[in-house]
Amino acid sequence: MILRPKLRAQFEREARAAFPRECCGLLEGRRDGDGTRIEALHPARNLSPAPDAFEIDPADHFAAQRAARSAGRDIVGCYHSHPGGRAEPSPRDRAGAMEAPFVWLIAAPDAAAGAALAAYVFDGEAFLPAVLAPPASLDPARGSRV
Repeated sequence: MILRPKLRAQFEREARAAFPRECCGLLEGRRDGDGTRIEALHPARNLSPAPDAFEIDPADHFAAQRAARSAGRDIVGCYHSHPGGRAEPSPRDRAGAMEAPFVWLIAAPDAAAGAALAAYVFDGEAFLPAVLAPPASLDPARGSRV
């Protein structure tokens, strides 16, 4: 999974800014073979009243879909934070996952302004860990991601 450093930094900033609540948004990108290239993040309002949950505002979801289509891309996943938690799918994430294949980026910011970041692909049954790589990590000799 390809994620440019600029987009990673954007996600980490959003997660820290929302702390101690969860931030959320959608991932615009392209699927190619067995990989995904994330091209843009679309921040969304979190409508969940619970501080440890997220619910993407439908208006923000539709706006992200329109933007992705106009760029010739798709919404390939979502992102959210687990403030003070772990960068892994929670039971609530598992209960809400439906679309496959769908990328889930999860940040776990802490009060000290650090943030762990992990990626998963929901395959319709389970969350499979995915390797996050910047664009420069493509191996030109093999033509694949390392």
